[in-house]
Amino acid sequence: MFYSPFYFDPTYVLILIGVALSLAASARLNATYATYSGIRSRCGMTGAQAAEQLLHSQGIYDVTVRHVSGRLTDHYDPRTKTVNLSDAVYGATSIAAIGVAAHECGHAMQDAQEYAPLRLRAALVPAANFGAQISWPLILIGFFIGGGILVNVGILLFSLSVLFQLVTLPVEYNASHRAVRLLDSIGILQGQEVGQARKVLGAAALTYVAAAAASILQLLRLLILFGNRDREN
Repeated sequence: MFYSPFYFDPTYVLILIGVALSLAASARLNATYATYSGIRSRCGMTGAQAAEQLLHSQGIYDVTVRHVSGRLTDHYDPRTKTVNLSDAVYGATSIAAIGVAAHECGHAMQDAQEYAPLRLRAALVPAANFGAQISWPLILIGFFIGGGILVNVGILLFSLSVLFQLVTLPVEYNASHRAVRLLDSIGILQGQEVGQARKVLGAAALTYVAAAAASILQLLRLLILFGNRDREN
């Protein structure tokens, strides 16, 4: 039997699981970040200062540390060679701020060393963005007009965004691993501070895992729904 995606069907359970995973990961990140953003590091460095020291310790001098507005908007931009730190990170001296700043520096280190998964993720960005924008319109149009080819193309395009989510996982985990290791080795964080920073970055990493899982579950639902229809036809 084919179940319309606009009414309840058993496959909605897959979507609910994905939503639950995402909400749980987000709640854990917010709680962990709130805890360690209130603990000042012993070194007294701001996120920006820690980022610059980490980059220079690896011989990276062509990357600029910049301030950007917003909350948790921190990111590394390989096009402009900039580590962009948010309001709560750039000038803050907390364990969480330094951990997040170090994570973004981890991406800069990946870029400098031509880390293969980072290169692959960058190459997938245009295709993943296109797939995310056009997949659902194609799937819905194909569903209404009975165009199986359109549906299949839409699912294929959606799978590109799933692939992007999967490739993102090793990139993010590797950046966090680099960050924690360097924070410890060059002494920016000491003792239990290292473990605390690891908890912050671990909680952040779980949001990527949850996003990937939710995307996989959505793809599985599409395959179940439209695969059943193809068999019936």
